[in-house]
Formats: sequence, C-alpha cells, structure tokens
Amino acid sequence: MFVLGPLLELYVLVQVAQAVGVLPALVILALVSVIGAALVKRQGLAALARVRTALAAGTVPDDELADGFLLLVAGALLIVPGFVTDAVGLALLLAPVRRLARRLAARRWSRRRTVRVIRVDAATRVRTVIDVDGQTTPVRRPELER
Repeated sequence: MFVLGPLLELYVLVQVAQAVGVLPALVILALVSVIGAALVKRQGLAALARVRTALAAGTVPDDELADGFLLLVAGALLIVPGFVTDAVGLALLLAPVRRLARRLAARRWSRRRTVRVIRVDAATRVRTVIDVDGQTTPVRRPELER
C-alpha cells in the first residue's frame, strides 16, 4: 500500500496533467482539498450534533460515532494531495457510502470479536454470561475460571 498507493497517485496525476495541463491539474487538487475540508467540517459538526442528541436520548451513538470516524478518515484523505485519495475522501462524504463502510466494518469485526460480560446476581449468586448479541447463559464456577 505504501508503494503502490503513491505510484497510483503519480500515474493518475500525470494522466490528468496530460489531459488538462499541469497548472489546471494542480488547481483542481487544491480546490478539491479546500472544498472537501469545508464539507468535512460541516458534516463533522452535524455528526457531533447527532452524537449529542443520541446521548441526550439515552441511547448508544454507535452509528453516529462511526460516521464521525469515517468523516475523520475522509478529511485526512482529502488533505493528502492526489486524485485517488480525493475520490475516496469525497466518496466517504456521502451518507450511503459511509453506511456501507459501517456495515462492512461491523461484519468484519463481528466475526473477529466476541464480547462477553459476566453478571452475578447478588441474591442467588448465579453467574450469567451475556454475549454481545444479547444471549444469556447460566454458568457454573469452573467454567468461569477457564
């Protein structure tokens, strides 16, 4: 990625410069960075407002936080000069693309991670394992020590 990415960016820059000229290609790169930064700021503030609204409603703002992270990635990609990174950064500014990225990331992480919480009932001393999907399983003490 660190070798092929810059080579791809250089290739695309040369192709665009040959098609429209060197100065117009550089102006396009600069304009996309400036306009993209303004869009990222605007959408980032909107995502922050959605996080605050979700927290005020007492819900976990998981989608809103994921959107905020993806907007941060979009901003970083738009700062890096290059047409390919600009295209990916601009694509991440679109809500359907972010939704798709969230789904892909959730699918990938759900296969790799199993989150379990052990709850102990104070009155009965029964231990229960709660998986991330909400399933509960009563367990005996030796199973907890594994």
